[in-house]
Amino acid sequence: MRATTASHAHGAAKTILLLLALAFGIGEIAARVAMLGASSSLLFYAALYGLLAACLWGAAFIRPAPLRWAWATLLALAALLVDGFQAAAAEAMSYDAFVTMLHSAGFADDALMQHGASIARAAAGALLVLLAIGLEPGPRLWIPRTVALAAPFAGLATLTTLLFFRGGEGARGLPGAWVGTSYAALYAIEMVTEPVPPRQPVRLVPKPSAARGDVVLIVDESIAARYLDINDPAGVRSGLKSPPGNVAVGNFGIAASITNCSYGSNLTLRYGGTRDGYQRQNAALPSIFAYAGRAGFATTYIDAQRTGGAYQNGMDDAERRDIDHFVQFDDTPVVDRDMAAADALIALLGNGRRDFILVNKMGAHFPVADKYPETAGAFQPALPRGETANVTEMRLPENLFSGAEAWRLYRNSYRSTVAWTVGAFFDRLFAGARLDGALIVYTADHGQNLHERGDPGTTTHCSPFPEAEEGAVPLVVIGDDDRWAAAAKTNFDASSHYRIFPTLLGAMGYDRDAVRRLYGEALDSARADPATFNSLFNARLGRKPIWVEVRRSAVARPPATDFDAR
Repeated sequence: MRATTASHAHGAAKTILLLLALAFGIGEIAARVAMLGASSSLLFYAALYGLLAACLWGAAFIRPAPLRWAWATLLALAALLVDGFQAAAAEAMSYDAFVTMLHSAGFADDALMQHGASIARAAAGALLVLLAIGLEPGPRLWIPRTVALAAPFAGLATLTTLLFFRGGEGARGLPGAWVGTSYAALYAIEMVTEPVPPRQPVRLVPKPSAARGDVVLIVDESIAARYLDINDPAGVRSGLKSPPGNVAVGNFGIAASITNCSYGSNLTLRYGGTRDGYQRQNAALPSIFAYAGRAGFATTYIDAQRTGGAYQNGMDDAERRDIDHFVQFDDTPVVDRDMAAADALIALLGNGRRDFILVNKMGAHFPVADKYPETAGAFQPALPRGETANVTEMRLPENLFSGAEAWRLYRNSYRSTVAWTVGAFFDRLFAGARLDGALIVYTADHGQNLHERGDPGTTTHCSPFPEAEEGAVPLVVIGDDDRWAAAAKTNFDASSHYRIFPTLLGAMGYDRDAVRRLYGEALDSARADPATFNSLFNARLGRKPIWVEVRRSAVARPPATDFDAR
């Protein structure tokens, strides 16, 4: 009698825990129901949800403890990943977002700090999943052993098969534990069935006599194009609007990034992927460092974001072998990293040899409260300082999700950060660099949605359904002559990242026609660019990229009422 009572208690407790865990997804369930309306699709969704919930319940009554706890751990981690993302982004996690997170695993610690409250809430739900499945089910067999053993496999196979045939779409409002495990299964299937092709050597033949001098690509971090004075009267000082007399700046205005997330943009800028073939080209063609080395340039990578030799944005050992000088700033405070990058760049420019230099700046990724010196905080009121001075990326203030006033403070801190990390950077560069014959291309990896429209959410970029400003970036060519000014005038507000790689290869002495056939048009081409960025960079399982147009009229302006006049 006692055993039966205890068994009932065990089973009832596990069922209650599971129901409480599923209740954490009520918001996504409501959104999916509202989207489907009264239709046959709603009935299918309800049946699928019920099946997946039943499979979770069945897994809770697996008798062998090691197998039960293994499933409990796997499903809890999947729930934490999916529900944490959805709580932070206020959007459903797509398969594209899942793959992007895998590629950005090096940012895991930063993500934990960045969205601490959201992840803590998701962790509570994940803990319930862990306990609901993992705890001892008691002596009574609630369901046959074979059914319990088959339940998690059935749930995983059902959803994975459905998502495979739907191109990874259709998981919104389903239990996060199954969504995460199914996404992982899809990714594993892709890795097995679509192996990475071998990296090709450089096949284009350069003409060294056609190269004038150093070639530099500066990729800033999280710079909103309209927050610079060269692109909007309300923008902050960039140092590029009135350069020294011996410096020519060709401003291409508001340009389109490759995508609205760091990984895809940086990877494609280094490998030259085109709109039509970026996945194959990024995987198989040579890097910009390989091209530079073949053309006789010494190669340098200046990384102001990472330390200790860590790679990011898809870099690996093979690419590293094509880099002669790998520069990071382990002992430099975060606030001074871009100034250190400027000094390193100055030392390389005009050193008597031909260099190709790629600079990944610290830029203006959150947190922005401490990324500028106290003396440079011109825009007030701003976020509290002193909490994130040693952090490259961290959580946003807790009240940003629903607070328009908090976003105002954020934008003011962002302005001061941009004035420092862009304006002071170029002041320092122009004051100390020799630009004889050099070509410098400046842009950012992606733009920013700083919620100027009052929309809710904590995301500034990497949104599955981005506004135009997430892909709106500055694009400038700097040199010691005016030959790029005409091209910038012709293509003002009408260019994109996709034209940077061909421009760099042309500056290295590669034949323009051969480069065009492989990588498309350069920045000085008269042919129109679509001025679009890809909001579905990880277009997989038969899905196609989704292109978002970047036009000035669609990009939110910096609100003039944010800060107090001084």
